[in-house]
Amino acid sequence: MFGKLKEKLKETLSIFSRKAKEEAEEKVVEKPVVEEKAAERETEIILSKKETIERKEKKKSEKREPKKAPKEKAKEEEKEPKKETAEALRETKAREPEQKEIVKDKKREKEEATTEEEEAISQPAKEGPEIPQKGFFKRFTEKFTTRTISADKFNELFWDLELALLENNVAVAVIERLKADLQAELVDKPLPRNVEEKISETLRNSLQDILSFEAQPLEKLVAQKKPFVIALFGINGSGKTTTAAKLAHRLLQQGFSVVLAACDTFRAAAIQQLEEHAQRLNVNIIKHTYGADAAAVAFDAIKYAEKNKIDVVLIDTAGRLHSNVNLMAELEKIIRVAKPQLKLFVGESITGNDCVEQAQQFHQHLEMDGIILTKADVDEKGGAPLSIAYTVKKPIFFLGVGQRYEDLESFDREKVLQQLGL
Repeated sequence: MFGKLKEKLKETLSIFSRKAKEEAEEKVVEKPVVEEKAAERETEIILSKKETIERKEKKKSEKREPKKAPKEKAKEEEKEPKKETAEALRETKAREPEQKEIVKDKKREKEEATTEEEEAISQPAKEGPEIPQKGFFKRFTEKFTTRTISADKFNELFWDLELALLENNVAVAVIERLKADLQAELVDKPLPRNVEEKISETLRNSLQDILSFEAQPLEKLVAQKKPFVIALFGINGSGKTTTAAKLAHRLLQQGFSVVLAACDTFRAAAIQQLEEHAQRLNVNIIKHTYGADAAAVAFDAIKYAEKNKIDVVLIDTAGRLHSNVNLMAELEKIIRVAKPQLKLFVGESITGNDCVEQAQQFHQHLEMDGIILTKADVDEKGGAPLSIAYTVKKPIFFLGVGQRYEDLESFDREKVLQQLGL
């Protein structure tokens, strides 16, 4: 399944991404740049402040040098032995005012130097406009270039991808959704280095949303009511009878009891075919004669299940086109009488958009609960599963992938995306 669609998607996405890069327009975005004169002025201001600080430091050092002599002399004198005479005491006492004056001078000079430094640093430039400081990264982001793609060019490039999707039975509504999502991610926005990866990621997210209608496990639904009635309907030859047998086999494997209702009284061979399946599966079948009222057969099957405590009633109906007014009226009567808890449309996956159209028409008459797609194993295009769930807004329960009773797979969204290469 999805063989051709996968190959076509891979090919067209590669071409699409390559052309998008080639056709993208270069746009140069410039940021305001500080003029050279302003930059030079800024440098001069910094140098001027630096020179002022250096001059003050030099002045301080010159003032300190002559003041150091008395201090050194005092230290040297302290090193000499002290005279314990009256004369020595008198000399020491006479020097005390001079030493106090020296300490005061030093303290005053230190305070004046500190004040001058702060003023030199904090004082704004007297000439020229004030230039704001530029950050490190700002200096290297004055100018940059981006590559973008316009809406017109995108529409032109998307055409090949659109054709590929149409050729593989993807509905127009789905294509329009994919186009809108891609356009929102690519048009007039900087293209990433790996355009193909970005496109694949966007398509995957879109398809996940399109296939977001998840079916509850059948076994969980059946356990809610007894008997649980399931009605199958669709066009001629879509595989309803075989699907009914496959569902019976699946439910039997899960431990449920089943009875089949042969409500296709329009075709004599259909009763015989369902009876053959019932014998192989060892289940009971409720049938009437050819041409009997199909709704009566469904009614009798439900009463039999209630009496014998059967878990599930499977109603097989006659194939019919939605344009056949009489047969559609008969189907509506069956639904009205049986009141099934689950109404499932059975369609052929290989019919593509025809299958989608049929499902829409049946849904308008019956308000189906879900879908079963048959012959999915031979459907290489794979557009039907992507389209039918999105247009009908109902979940796909199963995919028929062969003729054996075991060949009924639960629909897995992630598996579908994997098969598509997304």
